[in-house]
Amino acid sequence: MRAQRRAIQTITIWVKRQPPKVKALMAVVAGMASLVLLRAVVHDHDNLFVAAEAVHAIGIALLIYKLTKEKTCAGLSLKSQELTAIFLAIRLYCSFVMEYDIHTLLDSATLLFTLWVIYMIRFSLRSTYMDDKDNFPIYYVLAPCAVLALLVHPSTSHNIVNRIMWALCVYLEAVSVLPQLRVMQNTKIVEPFTAHYVFALGVARFLSCAHWVLQVLDTRGHLLTALGYGLWPSFVLISEIVQTFILADFCYYYVKSIFGGQLVMRLPSGVV
Repeated sequence: MRAQRRAIQTITIWVKRQPPKVKALMAVVAGMASLVLLRAVVHDHDNLFVAAEAVHAIGIALLIYKLTKEKTCAGLSLKSQELTAIFLAIRLYCSFVMEYDIHTLLDSATLLFTLWVIYMIRFSLRSTYMDDKDNFPIYYVLAPCAVLALLVHPSTSHNIVNRIMWALCVYLEAVSVLPQLRVMQNTKIVEPFTAHYVFALGVARFLSCAHWVLQVLDTRGHLLTALGYGLWPSFVLISEIVQTFILADFCYYYVKSIFGGQLVMRLPSGVV
């Protein structure tokens, strides 16, 4: 185990010494290698999307455990949870009126868990809520996403309102974690359960992104045509990629902390 830690520390030090362009290239190569591995191992790529939703649900379960057992919501962003509830509610609405399937049931469960977390933060554990650290203005997220949804949305045969709501859901999901990252940026110290939750979000976002990318490759681009025409298909993929890269830096330091035997993450300046 010590030899493994020394090897990881050596690699970490080497990576830190590399210029930003080299680090970016390494991240891209690692992502592509992961996609190739997933394509070879997972034959039905729809399972990746189900796995993403399951990992998200696990992350929410960790939060509920933290709130109920430790009786504190310190380090958690209420605004991120509210944004999550909003996009899940919109996605559920779209599922019921556009395409009801297994994902509707999974989203229903995740929404209920998220609403429970919001209730705990707002009422039961309000005294431990770090209101001064959760200072990311929520309208910085809602307003741009709403405008973008009005401008770029699916071109399917569904009602225009439903199509705009669908687009709003996709865009909100891509940036809903930003308030949580701001809280961690303000505190610089991330306790274990919050770190596990955000890492679970990062894994879920990567699996979801991998699902869309591999589906496009498998259908040789025909999936983009099925999503409609214009800018919308490209924006769906861009949103998935944005979600992944927003959390990539945090996930790197999370893995580094875990292998380094640290129970509490300490983020350096400039991270997230």
